Amino acid sequence: MIDKKGRKYSSVVVDGVKQAPSRAMLRAVGFNDDDFKKPQVGVASTWSMVTPCNMHINKLAEHAEAGINEAGGKGVIFNTITVSDGISMGTPGMRYSLVSREVIADSIETVTGGEGFDGIVTIGGCDKNMPACVMAMARLNRPSVFVYGGTIRPGKERRDIVSVFEAVGGHAKGSVSDIELLDVEKTSIPGPGSCGGMYTANTMASAIEALGLSLPNSSAQNAVSDHKAEDARRAGAAVLNLIEKDIKPSDILTKKAFENAITVIIALGGSTNAVLHMLAMAHAAHVELSLDDFTRIGKNVPVLADVKPSGKYLMSELIEIGGIQPLIKMLLERGLLHGDCMTVTGKTMAENLADVAPYPEGQDIIRDFNNPVKADSHLRILYGNLAPTGSVAKISGKEGLKFSGSARCYNSEEAAMEAIMNGTVVAGDVLVIRYEGPKGGPGMREMLSPTAAIMGKGLGNDVALITDGRFSGGSHGFVIGHITPEAFVGGPIALLEDGDKITINAENNIIDVDLSDAELAQRKANWQAPPATETRGVLAKYAKLVSSASEGAVTDKNL
Repeated sequence: MIDKKGRKYSSVVVDGVKQAPSRAMLRAVGFNDDDFKKPQVGVASTWSMVTPCNMHINKLAEHAEAGINEAGGKGVIFNTITVSDGISMGTPGMRYSLVSREVIADSIETVTGGEGFDGIVTIGGCDKNMPACVMAMARLNRPSVFVYGGTIRPGKERRDIVSVFEAVGGHAKGSVSDIELLDVEKTSIPGPGSCGGMYTANTMASAIEALGLSLPNSSAQNAVSDHKAEDARRAGAAVLNLIEKDIKPSDILTKKAFENAITVIIALGGSTNAVLHMLAMAHAAHVELSLDDFTRIGKNVPVLADVKPSGKYLMSELIEIGGIQPLIKMLLERGLLHGDCMTVTGKTMAENLADVAPYPEGQDIIRDFNNPVKADSHLRILYGNLAPTGSVAKISGKEGLKFSGSARCYNSEEAAMEAIMNGTVVAGDVLVIRYEGPKGGPGMREMLSPTAAIMGKGLGNDVALITDGRFSGGSHGFVIGHITPEAFVGGPIALLEDGDKITINAENNIIDVDLSDAELAQRKANWQAPPATETRGVLAKYAKLVSSASEGAVTDKNL
């Protein structure tokens, strides 16, 4: 039985004569006498009709609330924002995407702290709101469970959102007609759920499950399904168990848990955005994590999942063969995971996996260790005179492991996109998109439109793209992002000129420009910082506060 100890925070708000005004307000939103004796659990819903990723989450929030109430707590649903990457992609609106991660984390922390919730269920369905939920849970350190909103079902001919972006490139090339493009547009997004490949949403959902912050299999369920509704309901009940046992995020989010998550991300061939978000989540949890941890772990972990964008299969097809739990068990049995890490079930990872069955015979979505997609990590942390403090590449091996070419420089995504579409960008180019970093954008836009256009125009094997911005999980090809220091603060990427020879080596993890230190120093002396593009509002605040991408692009690093 949960006593007042289980109401550590809510008792301050609702107990005693002096808190009668608080109780009066709460009665108006549905509390009765008995509810004031129960632990209060906030349900942070990221429901919104601005994107299919989140359009169904209000229903999941209601299931979570019901699970809380049935388990003896009092659930209280509240909302936060979301920004659709897929809709804002390629526009100035995309500058708000990464910013929204900080706004969402701040808002969940603010409501939970202000209302005195004893625990939280957070429900995320799109790229930024998922790490934001974890960041808030880590900051608050109250018993918490994350619920993933679930993946979208495939469209016609197994299409998804990346199919649309690549069709745009095909249209520019002349291989996709107006009628064909319209058909792709109309049939790629059939309903609710997050983008269907191992893009950032499914990557982060899998990472959070591997961290131990969501119930087993939460990351591998279709958005519209009985399994997902039950997952939300069970999460509500799980928080009451965590309150009773006093298990908090700090008991779960250890260095070993983050190592587990990185291992699973690599095995799944996950998004480069995971690097940025894992660093930010670790910072919120007071766990020391750096870019070099990805390299250290990646040397021993193969890519086993043949999934989009580089592979063949969608998340919905991985769900059909058992999701990621059998993969996690494979990794544990191989000695690549820490099985003693605590999870939100109140049990360790190893205990959770004890009865998990292996994948069915004959499936080829998840490879065996003796036949990996890639023998070591696809996430490469590159250093060199172009990225003294690091950059992030996603190299599946299909693109090759080395690229040398001539710089073709653009100071915005729009300018680069125009050059791709009009044929200015040609084979042998290293396309440079700069002043798109966390401070320079501001907001560190994703470059899915340029990478998809390059693929659509048939240049995927012949053009590399480097940027101080970042990439959608749907991007593939020879692409390197998160180049630090970024151009806006005078990083070497700002000093590049058209025709400079750039060499990228994903075996030795090097990215260099063929310029002497003296030449770079001379160019730096002649470089002038551009004026800030934003002087008011959230983008200006973000640009002033945000840390380097190599530190997770968080806004409280130096506070």
